[in-house]
Amino acid sequence: MTTAEAIARRRAVAKEADRLPSPYLLFLGDVDDPRFAKTAFGLKDWAPERCVGEWASTTGGLSVGLPAMRPAQAHAAGARSLLIGVANIGGVVPDAWIAPILEALEAGLDVVAGLHVRLGDVPELRDAAERCGRRLVDVRVPPPGLPIATGRRRSGKRLLTVGTDCALGKKYTALAIARALATRGLAADFRATGQTGIMIAGGGIPMDAVVSDFEAGAAELLSPDAHPGHWDVIEGQGSLFHPAYAAVSLGLLHGSQPDVLVVCHEVGRTEILGYPGFAVPAIEEAIALNLRLGRLTNPAVRCGGISLNTSGLDAAAADALLASEGERLGLPVADPIRGGPTFERLVDACLGSA
Repeated sequence: MTTAEAIARRRAVAKEADRLPSPYLLFLGDVDDPRFAKTAFGLKDWAPERCVGEWASTTGGLSVGLPAMRPAQAHAAGARSLLIGVANIGGVVPDAWIAPILEALEAGLDVVAGLHVRLGDVPELRDAAERCGRRLVDVRVPPPGLPIATGRRRSGKRLLTVGTDCALGKKYTALAIARALATRGLAADFRATGQTGIMIAGGGIPMDAVVSDFEAGAAELLSPDAHPGHWDVIEGQGSLFHPAYAAVSLGLLHGSQPDVLVVCHEVGRTEILGYPGFAVPAIEEAIALNLRLGRLTNPAVRCGGISLNTSGLDAAAADALLASEGERLGLPVADPIRGGPTFERLVDACLGSA
């Protein structure tokens, strides 16, 4: 595939994603763990202008801080779709969600989801959508005709966020770095690889829905040849240490051919999310393994620094930990959401100017 063909394909993917019917009513289902509501939090934090309100199917459950609305209220407020804001294990539609989704369809809302299960494969939803004249939009569908990876080095610069586990800040880190680079006047694009990132960016490829033989090829397609000074900041997926999702992480690592890695970790997390008994690796172990495996397609790959999710700490404790971890690891350590001088030093290091 030529560079022109790759760019045309990427634009076609983005154009299709731009058709998502917004504004959204964010559906929180019956989850009470915010880590499983990362889609809702991501849309609220990075695309608030497209969010009208939120709706949980249980009383007193999780909230992302938006006005609580039922579908009819949201429709009257301008919402065009109910967006499933939950990323559950397996990407399924639980039986308990059927009635709320039917209510949304009957209220005049389309339904947007990034689940593995296709909305149209659920008979009750398919029949209701046809009866109500509404759309069921599945974001977690890769584009057709994905190529096998070539392994060929590409022009331009690439940064990939990787992690010690899932759902701990890889997307937020990539978004924050891409924004920081653009603020500095550099050519930079956020490249989405998961359903939430695609909903935020308006385009991308859902890597965990790609057949494994084409995973690295999809990553190459997502980030084709570019101007030498252009940065693609690529959203990481999963973790090389995850008992279920490591294959996605490895294919993305090889196909992205990153020049720079930023390793993401959540303070206080000791076990892989949803997998009791599987320990979260040490940060230095994650650095070493990602560099070793990344050198297959980019021998010059380096670690730019560490992104720590310090959301469980107050400001003083977070600042102290960022400083001590930076000294211990000999790398810039920052929380991109807190920002500040530590984050600017991380960005400097990624650019090679630290």
